[in-house]
Amino acid sequence: MRVEDVTLPVPGADDQWCELLIHTATPEVGKPWTDTGEIHERRDLKGRAEGETRTVPGHPALTRILRRHIEDEQLQPGDLLFQGEFGGILAGSVIRRPWRSARKAVLPPHVFESPTGRRVYDNRNTRLTKWLNDGIPPAQVAEWAGNSVAVLLATYARCVGGQLPDLKRRLEAAGDLPEEEPGAG
Repeated sequence: MRVEDVTLPVPGADDQWCELLIHTATPEVGKPWTDTGEIHERRDLKGRAEGETRTVPGHPALTRILRRHIEDEQLQPGDLLFQGEFGGILAGSVIRRPWRSARKAVLPPHVFESPTGRRVYDNRNTRLTKWLNDGIPPAQVAEWAGNSVAVLLATYARCVGGQLPDLKRRLEAAGDLPEEEPGAG
């Protein structure tokens, strides 16, 4: 992702949500698995037409982090947002080592040894589950994630929980069934 793909609101604006424009994916697949002999393979987004993009909202906390990072690193619009040592794509190991250390520092040993958050990619799963649990409509979550609603629900439906009390209140408030009259029956 390049700096120009991040739309940051004006400092002090009431709405501090940023937007991230996703163009392509550049997964680390290894030299033997690419046509170019490079470690990363540049691809169009899954399930999208060639050249199609998607926009994902960024929480105000992310806005603050990105604004400061761009300023501290003096990044320009065409620069990679997070760069490797020589300005190229970050090596996966540069991301995985601190991720493992951070997990070890904050998780109890039994959780650290479990699959929970083992891969940095697991953050995506956590975010999608959280959005669904927070009541964001599945169609919106699917759009942000770049999935179809069917794939999203097939993958995450069993992860959604804790909404029953709120749903009951909403159904009750809808008043779609008549109240029983006292003495009727």
